[in-house]
Amino acid sequence: MQAKGTFEVKILPVEGTPIETEAGIGRMTIDKTWRGDLSGTSKGVMITSMTESTGAMAYVALEKFNGELNGKSGTFYFSHSATMIKGDASSGALNITVVRSSATGELAGLSGKLDINVDGGGHSYNLDYQL
Repeated sequence: MQAKGTFEVKILPVEGTPIETEAGIGRMTIDKTWRGDLSGTSKGVMITSMTESTGAMAYVALEKFNGELNGKSGTFYFSHSATMIKGDASSGALNITVVRSSATGELAGLSGKLDINVDGGGHSYNLDYQL
């Protein structure tokens, strides 16, 4: 099955641990509002890195969604993993999945993969899922 729509996101830097700071790793908060087949909110944390000499960048994140998917309510977690080279959009590899067995309520048993599109400053999504 598929779910489509848009979302607004606020990503803000927060102070990292001493080890993160020493390693040059950044920490961000994620705050999203979802519209469309997914409707609700999500909050999470993102850990980022960038190598100045090569432009290699990466992030990992965990994000908890709370709301409805095609009229069924519950919560679940997304797991993010991405790599890219700064300034080279085609170099990116993004993997966002629903964490298995994390869904609650009417969404219990949910699994799937989320694709994000950034177009003209807006964000849209396509969630391929099984329930």
